[in-house]
Amino acid sequence: MLDNVTINQLRTFVAVCDAGSFSGAAQELLRAQSAVSHAVAALEKALGVELFERGSRRAALSAAGRNLVADARAVIARTEEMKTRARTVIEVGAPQLSIAADVYFPRKKLIKSLQTLQSLWPTVAINLQMTTMQAGEALVLEGDCAFALTISDVPELKPAAIERNWLCVAPMVTVCAPDHPLANAPSPVSRDAFGCHIQLVVTDNQPGAEKTQMSVAGERRWRVNDLGAKHDFLIAGLGWGHMPLDLVADDLASGKLIKIDRHAWHLHDLTFMTSHRRGHKPSPCEAQLIALLTAAEPR
Repeated sequence: MLDNVTINQLRTFVAVCDAGSFSGAAQELLRAQSAVSHAVAALEKALGVELFERGSRRAALSAAGRNLVADARAVIARTEEMKTRARTVIEVGAPQLSIAADVYFPRKKLIKSLQTLQSLWPTVAINLQMTTMQAGEALVLEGDCAFALTISDVPELKPAAIERNWLCVAPMVTVCAPDHPLANAPSPVSRDAFGCHIQLVVTDNQPGAEKTQMSVAGERRWRVNDLGAKHDFLIAGLGWGHMPLDLVADDLASGKLIKIDRHAWHLHDLTFMTSHRRGHKPSPCEAQLIALLTAAEPR
């Protein structure tokens, strides 16, 4: 019987609740009171319950009515949301956006940009792939992604086919756990001292990946293909490593991680570029996201 429930019946039920009477609901809905009474009766029949107390001068909700009115409001709200999405599809279509983002790209900036994009393009379908090193440009070349967020220092996979454009800069810091030996080493720490301890390095685990690794201090290193794992290993004291400031700012503030000052060894901030096929014209949705990612953070 629930298949017989209609949006019109639910709207009428809620209107009676809000107005406090069938006559008030009729005035609000610009309908005859008999039509309102009929819609409520049909809804009660479909649900198998009485929604209002009988014999009351006002439209007093029954116990069942009090339990179901919130559900009715929720169904109506979702219906309105669906109608809004449908209007958006008619006006701007249902864009698909596939992008690759290097794991070192500032996560908070990425999230905020996607939140804004979703508010501006509520029907957009996002396919986001987190990558390392040259893997993002590989996805662009294969046609799986429209563009990639790539670190400028990573060698271009195929310069003749890929075009890069400046996007933003992400500060980097060198960190370790407070109980790691480097946390108590004389500051600033020399490169040789770093080389005596395990460095945690993010890699794509592809053949020859070690040739593209940056800011590696020595031979003692553990390679992981996930920045989240590197972050967890750093906190556990399993090594030291370079991390985006965006990702470890809270850990530095709480003391879970310690910033290490380096001696005569410059670790520059990461410059990010957008990588796309030469000749590719960004869709309006893609252009909007790139503009959001390029925008400076508000101070």
